[in-house]
Amino acid sequence: MTTFNTVNEQHVKRFIDILGEANVYVDDENRARYAHDETEDLHFLPEVVLKPSTTADLSVIMQYCNEQVLPVTPRGGGTGLSGGALAQFGGVLISMERFKNIIHIDERNLQVTVEPGVITEELQNAVKEKGLFYPPDPSSRGSCFIGGNIAENSGGPKAVKYGVVKDYVLNLEVVLPNGNVIWTGANVLKNASGYNLTQLIVGSEGTLGIVTKIVLKLLPLPKHDLLMLVPFNSAEKACEAVSAIFRAGYTPSAMEFMERDALEWVLRFVDSSLVKVEDGVQAHLLIEVDGNHVDVLMQEMEAIAEVVLQYEAGEILFADSYQQKEELWKLRRRVAEAVKSNSVYKEEDTVVPRAELPALLKGVKEIGKKYGFHSVCYGHAGDGNLHVNIIKGDLSDELWNGTLKDGIREIFTLVKKLGGTISGEHGIGLVQKEFMSIVFDAQQMELMKLIKQAFDPNNILNRGKIFDC
Repeated sequence: MTTFNTVNEQHVKRFIDILGEANVYVDDENRARYAHDETEDLHFLPEVVLKPSTTADLSVIMQYCNEQVLPVTPRGGGTGLSGGALAQFGGVLISMERFKNIIHIDERNLQVTVEPGVITEELQNAVKEKGLFYPPDPSSRGSCFIGGNIAENSGGPKAVKYGVVKDYVLNLEVVLPNGNVIWTGANVLKNASGYNLTQLIVGSEGTLGIVTKIVLKLLPLPKHDLLMLVPFNSAEKACEAVSAIFRAGYTPSAMEFMERDALEWVLRFVDSSLVKVEDGVQAHLLIEVDGNHVDVLMQEMEAIAEVVLQYEAGEILFADSYQQKEELWKLRRRVAEAVKSNSVYKEEDTVVPRAELPALLKGVKEIGKKYGFHSVCYGHAGDGNLHVNIIKGDLSDELWNGTLKDGIREIFTLVKKLGGTISGEHGIGLVQKEFMSIVFDAQQMELMKLIKQAFDPNNILNRGKIFDC
């Protein structure tokens, strides 16, 4: 196992030579800003924070860190939920926030070239002005970076119809751990030329290289969308309705699940009176359709409404204005903040085939009763992606840091049994790696470690994420 060196004054002087003193931080206040992300209450203090802005500078930094065997942690917007951007071994933290340029929007080929520090929503708005559409749409889109989305293969509500980040990445410029710079593919829609390095980097959680330029596919922007909120007296019935909608021949552009606590907590958190959660209502589905013809979309919504009524749905709220749509989406997007404002929590990013959602939800609640924890569930139901938020509340530290892991292991074992896996879009990072053996056998794990070794023989880049080696 590689032994890391500690960052010393000589190292800091070299970093200042490369970047200038204004972009090298060793003071406690600035280092503390980068010691945490949105993962539980974890904190790991880096020894130095660097803020490069060019591929050339980053290349020199990585070459030097590799020669000096200094651990390096790349970081985007700090919105991650698996600890992937935390400097577990101290060392060098590289913030990508100065890589913030939208380099070129190619309207002829429906592509955009962008740097990794661009905020997702800013990219979406920039291409929208030209009548184009970048669908991946994580809840943190107003603060997360495109580079972080690449690292985690992010999804979001639109994934049910349009796919996740990997479905839009055509080509990547990457600085390897030794400082070498490569492009992974070509700016084309089809590519059968050798191994697919582009898709290998997507979702690799910053363990194989640091992305410095990204070429993304775009779509024409749909002209219209319709949105409705559907209440159910049974959360399991709401989950059953999800698969039924697809079996009936409809593919919504978004289909989000929120159980009662999730919606009640967020309504208080954002002080909204748009929705009244009636007695007996246990869950809601937020369903959107989009396209170019309003009449067709109205017919789809009416047909979907007929389907959900077969699953004991209550009175449906149809958003009848842009403002109502925006407020409903704000409620969904801010559920995680609302949960966090109530308590420390662990968020498990489970995903199963969508028809298995009722069994997953039922199992999660049964496991909660067994281990004495309360969970608040919501997520991208159309993908079978359920976020299980385990609330600390009044749980003892002994249970929280000890036997609770047995309950989480049971949840993941159930997920595997149902044909799913332990992360749909948040990644493995630090917090899920001990559960990897549930879904991967020894041969699979060894292949992953060999890939890591091929890219990063000194094991300096985001070491300790995904697995220990």
